[in-house]
Formats: sequence, C-alpha cells, structure tokens
Amino acid sequence: MSRYTAADIEPKWQEAWDKAGIFTAKRDETRPKYYVLEMFPYPSGRIHMGHVRNYTMGDVISRYKSSCGFSVLHPMGWDAFGMPAENAAMAQGGHPGTWTYDNIKTMKGQMKPLGLSIDWSREFATCDPEYYGQQQSMFIDFMERGLVYRKNATVNWDPVDMTVLANEQVIDGCGWRSGAPVERRDLTQWFFKISDYSAELLEALDSLDNWPEKVRTMQANWIGRSQGLQFSFERVDGGEIEVYTTRPDTLMGASFIGISPDHPISKALEAESPGIAAKLAEMRKGGTTEEAIETAEKLGYDTGIRVKHPLDPNWELPVWIANFILMDYGTGAIFACPAHDQRDLDFCRKYDLPVIDTFLSLEDPSPVDKEAFVPPKSEKVKWINHFAGLDEATGEEALEATITFAEDAGWGKGVEKFRLRDWGLSRQRYWGCPIPVVHCPDCGVVPEKKENLPVKLPEDVTFDVPGNPLDRHPTWRDCACPSCGKPAQRETDTMDTFVDSSWYYARFTSPNADTPTDLDDASYWMNVDQYIGGIEHAILHLLYSRFFARAMNICGHLPDKAIEPFNALFTQGMVTHEIYVTRDENDRPVYHLPEDIEWTESGARLGACGTEVEVIPSAKMSKSKKNVVDPANIISSFGADTARWFVLSDSPPERDVEWTASGAEAAAKHLARVHATAVKIAEMDDADGDDTDLLRAMHKAIHDVTMGIESFGFNAAIAKLYAFQNTISKSKAGGRAQKLAMRTLAQLMSPMTPHLSEEIWSLLGGERLIAQAPWPKADEAMLVEDTVTMPIQINGKRRAEISVPKDMGKAEVEKLALAEDAVVRALDGKSPKKVIVVPGRIVNVVV
Repeated sequence: MSRYTAADIEPKWQEAWDKAGIFTAKRDETRPKYYVLEMFPYPSGRIHMGHVRNYTMGDVISRYKSSCGFSVLHPMGWDAFGMPAENAAMAQGGHPGTWTYDNIKTMKGQMKPLGLSIDWSREFATCDPEYYGQQQSMFIDFMERGLVYRKNATVNWDPVDMTVLANEQVIDGCGWRSGAPVERRDLTQWFFKISDYSAELLEALDSLDNWPEKVRTMQANWIGRSQGLQFSFERVDGGEIEVYTTRPDTLMGASFIGISPDHPISKALEAESPGIAAKLAEMRKGGTTEEAIETAEKLGYDTGIRVKHPLDPNWELPVWIANFILMDYGTGAIFACPAHDQRDLDFCRKYDLPVIDTFLSLEDPSPVDKEAFVPPKSEKVKWINHFAGLDEATGEEALEATITFAEDAGWGKGVEKFRLRDWGLSRQRYWGCPIPVVHCPDCGVVPEKKENLPVKLPEDVTFDVPGNPLDRHPTWRDCACPSCGKPAQRETDTMDTFVDSSWYYARFTSPNADTPTDLDDASYWMNVDQYIGGIEHAILHLLYSRFFARAMNICGHLPDKAIEPFNALFTQGMVTHEIYVTRDENDRPVYHLPEDIEWTESGARLGACGTEVEVIPSAKMSKSKKNVVDPANIISSFGADTARWFVLSDSPPERDVEWTASGAEAAAKHLARVHATAVKIAEMDDADGDDTDLLRAMHKAIHDVTMGIESFGFNAAIAKLYAFQNTISKSKAGGRAQKLAMRTLAQLMSPMTPHLSEEIWSLLGGERLIAQAPWPKADEAMLVEDTVTMPIQINGKRRAEISVPKDMGKAEVEKLALAEDAVVRALDGKSPKKVIVVPGRIVNVVV
C-alpha cells in the first residue's frame, strides 16, 4: 500500500495547477464573478502561522467558489512602503528598496508551498513605481476636485524617527517604533477631506449587512456624530469667544471658559509674553490623541480675560488656557462644567475653581465630591435651577429642551458635528510615495504634469544623518516649475502608507493598466465579495478605503456600485502559542523558540542544557517573545495540508486558535488515514451492495460541508468531514458506492487540503484536476430521513431507544416500545401506568 508522503505529493500538484493555469483570473461575462481578497502583508521577512490561517481561509473560499462555477479573482500583493525598511537601512546599511524586495522574495517563497490558489500574475508591491505613479496621478485628480488640500496643523512629532505620527501610532505618549516621547508641533501638512463625508460614511454603515457588528460600531464611534449647541460668550473687554458643547443643559454649572493652547487668543498672548510662551510650550508637550490628553497632567493658565454668562450678564467667568482642549474639534473653546465632566473636575480641583452641580441622582442626591457625576444621557435625573424649567428629565430630553430654548431666545444654534478629522497624509520620510507637487516662488504649489509621472524616489540616498534624505538631495529636490519653467523645489514629504493600502483592491482588477484602473475591468470585478483580515484594521484602514473608493468614483476611476468596496468582511482570530522563559543573571527574561524546548516528566526544559523553563500561557505569536512557529518547519515535517487543516479545524475562525505540536501531529495522522482509506477503496472492484446508508451519509455531508463553508464555519465543516471519513471507513457498501463516496470526500476536503484531495481524486479515476471539478450537489431526496430514532424513558430516565418509520402511528410505536427488553424488565409482567408517545421525538413509560 502506498503511503501518504506530503513532500512528494504537494509539489507535484502545485506544478500541475501552474501548468494548467487554473488560478489565473479571467473575465467571463457568461459566468458570475467572485472577488476574494485577504489584507495584503507587509514584507517583514518571514510569514507566520497567522498569515497561514488568514490566507488559507481566503483560499478555501476561492477554491469553493471556483468549483461552484464562478470566475474567481484571488490576487496577492505587498504593502511595501514604511519606516521599518528605512530603519533597517539605517541599522544595516544598504537601501530600503533592496531590503524590501529581498523580503518579498523570501516571503513569496514561503507562501508558495502552501498551495494557495492565487493569481500571481497580478502581483505588485506598493513601492513599485508603476503602482505609486498611478497613486500620484490620482492625487493630482483629487487636488483638481478639491479632495486634498494643504494647511498648518498641530501634529504628533516623533523626535527620533523625525516624522509625523498618526494618532494610532502614539502608544502611551510615545512613538510606536522609536519609543520616544511624542511632541506636538505645528507643521504645514497635506490633508484628504474625509470629514466632508462624515455623515455619508456613518449612514452607509447600516447597509453593510455582511460586516461584523463590532467593526461597524467601532467605525461609527470613530466618526462620532454629536448634536450640540454653538454660541458665544461676550468678553468683558470686547469681542466674543465662540464655543461648541454637547452638554449645553449644564450651562448653569459653568466654572470657567477653557481655550486650546493653539486658540487664536492663546497665540496672541504668546506673542506678547515670553513667560506665557514658555507655559504654552510646556502644555503642548505630549501627543494629540484623546488617550494622551486624558492621562496627561492637567495644566492651565489664567489669561485674565473675563466673559459674561449668556443667561446672567452679571455673572462673569474666567478664561483659562487648558492643555486638554484641542483646536481641531468644535471651536477650540469650551465652557467647563466640572460637576459633570471628570477632566473639568480634575482641572478645577487643581486650580481651586468652583464646582456647581446642575443635576443630581434620583437615588443618591449627594453633591459631587472626587468624581464627576456623569450618568448615561438616557437616565432620568433631578435638575437644579434649570433655565428651561426642567425638574426630572433625562440628559437627552434636557439637551433637546436647551437647544430649543437657546434658539428661541436667539443666543445659540443647534449644530451637528462629527469627531472625524481630515486625514493628514504627510510623512517626513524617504521610503514612501512622493507627493507629486512642486513649490514655485512665483506660481505657488503646482501639481506635476501627469506625463512626468511617476515622480520616482532617488536611489542615491544615505541615512547616516537623521531626517528625510529627500530634504538634502538637491538634484532630486531642485527642479523646474511645471507651470512657468522657473527654478522650483519638489515636495519632500511622502504619503502616509495608509494611502497605499486604501486602493490596492481596485488596482488588482487591472494591475497593468496605464491609468489607476481600467473602468471596464473594475466594473466587472468590483466589489470585493469577501474581504478577510485582522480586527486591528477595523477602523482606519477600512474607513480610509471607504473614503478612497468614493474619491476614485468622483474622479472616474471606479463605478458607482464600488463606493462601498467590500461587500462582506470577516475578521479572523489570531494564532497563539505558549511562551517559554528562563532568567539571566540579572533576573531579566530570556525567551526561547518552541523547537528549543524538550518536555520531560518534570516539565519543560531547554534541550541544549536541560535548564528548567517557565511556561507562560498561550499568547499572540510574537517575534520578541519567540513563541512563533515557522510554517516552513511545519510544512517540511507534516506538509502544507496538515498546517491548513489544523488552523481551520481547531477553533471557529473568528476566535483565536492555539498552535500545539500535538494538534499538528493529530491532523497529520488523520490525513494519513484518509489517504490509506482511499488506497484501500481504489483496490476494490466496482460491485454494488447495500449502498443506501453510505449514499445518504454522502449527501448529508455534501449539504453540511457546503453550509459550513458558506457561513465561514470551517471548523464545523471539518467536523462533518471527520464524521464522513469515519462512516466511509466502516461502510459495508459495494465498491462502486465507496469509490463515489471517497471521491466526494476528496472534493469536500479539496478547499482545505487541496494536495491530498488531488492525489485521492487521481487515485480513484477522477476526470482532469479536482480543482477544475464542479462542486458536488446534495440530492434533497436523500436528505429526508425515512426513519427516526426515538429514546424511551422509563420513569423519567432514558433506558432504551427504537428506530421506527417516520410516519408510524402512535399505537404501533407504543407496541414496539413495550416490546423492548429494558421496558419488559421494568414492567416485570405488569401493565404500565401510562405510556406517552410524542411522534418522532420520544416515548415515556410510567411504571
């Protein structure tokens, strides 16, 4: 009997697929299309089991849809710009491009053995000039349509990496890569006008039925629609300070007016006084994220300015500059109500400002002490001296009443605002897409001519001096103005890498087009029918992609149907593993790879020296913790199909899966049993036999596995495949039926274990390749059960069961039940007190 040897089988079938070209996506107007896409990887140098799980899920869907008659697009590319390549060039010497393309070659070589049904002819990297040149072309289109602009803004500045950081790249007030404390700086930056689409992006979330509810909620919170009141406080010395608030109902609890350190009043005072300038410089330290602002020490400065309360002109309020107020939300000015806002309360306690309650709890009407009273807006509270005459009302009711009161009185206006800010895309680094504009002394900011695109990055750069090499590269930076021809300078900022990943899905539809997309191809392939990726990209990547699709549509690069580019989204769980730790002489942790560990009766030890190892429970695979499993090692030991089978079978795909050596071994043994069963059946003759039960099980398996794949229940589908394999191995059916069942099992397994399935298909005489075979269809008639199994309870305890025709009457069921040995023994010659037959369900006998 031939043995299952993955090392021989898998390369053979991969070569057969490549030779047949069956994964090359083709437009076919006579067939439905299906576009499946996994979030593309950053070429860090090695793939890990998380990649394997992600891409295997997409591969299952791709192979399944292809066998169902769809024209499938399943591409792959590389998110290749960014700081890691630049940091590697600084640390190791060389060029970021060399590091990046070397890593791409390595990772592609690691992915190929997995047997993924990828159309590699569409492969590109975002650092390819052919790709980023089209991105530059779209940038110019966006400029013409007013979708991108330049302004001065307060940004997060990493003083070590010397670049602007997005808010999500600031961790605990420090740069996510350098670890340096982030500074707030004013810089002239480029922005996409995503905020103009806040309402549309928010409302369209309701139409994304096939997105996880959690993701939609996260996006909705990020966009952050709020209803509030905009009005002005009159300055005692003349002029006004305009504020926006979502809690105008608390106006009678106002303690002070707070303005941002970047408010025009603050900047005017700063210009007049070095002392104030020093205080504001201290306030501007730290990041601009909400988290950084919330946790930073509250700092303030009393400007000496006073304003009149709009409801009582004799009530004057001080104006303070406060470091927790941002200029880019609302008006950069607030009124503080410390009784009902913790930041305001912390500030007032520090600077000995009054705290005035405006409402109290109905259950515990005690005044505010150390913590602000901030109940849900839907909770009814007791109002104190409310100007609109409220007594007991919710915050929602009070907000509505206050806005109506202010509008009727003419001193305020109800306003809807969004938390979403415009997307700052400028980055002060080399390894990114150059922004295709020129700064001319005479013409101002001028877009490059499209015929001159791409504006390529220069190759002759060095990283021995901190900062952006483009700033000190005169032969690249200095150029002629595209408009007047006079000496000018190129923009040296490059684009945020989020830009690169915000439209790659569209480029895959026509990766070699001379324009960003070929509209005919985009109209055929778009939208992405199934998008798969990590929950960590639930907000910004997806939100930016949704904006970009709209902008591309406006500029004629995508059809109307593609303004929401992803029809369905699935966010997979992580692959986890135990962490193995010893301690050095200074009691610092030293981490070890799983392959360095040996297990003994006394626990885990280092194989090299026998040192006892501390085992930390399973956590996300991390290079720094060394709890990573190299897919290459798994493939060489067990084969790609084993790795694929394990990551799909052990846990629901939306949950984390723990990789264990024992689990991988068990998966490999099962696949070997499947192969052995197939070899045995292949040697049988084609005689008929009592085939009904096996054929019924086969059609049930077709139905259940199909439902599992369609619903992303891959682990449930695999459980059905285990059961069907067990049924086949024990079957007494004839050879013809067993061969049919085995070929069907191979087809049902083929999206998960394509190599083994091809081998079995060939062994049992399947036509052509299994990857080209149509998906089996379940016979509905075979799914109808002719008999049912009914448990028999005696005095409430299950004692036996009987199988009876599904339509058998109660009287006949009762006779069969009473004839069962267990019932006969329990009755001991007596008549039952009662027999209750629930047709098709159960028989209850009371003795």
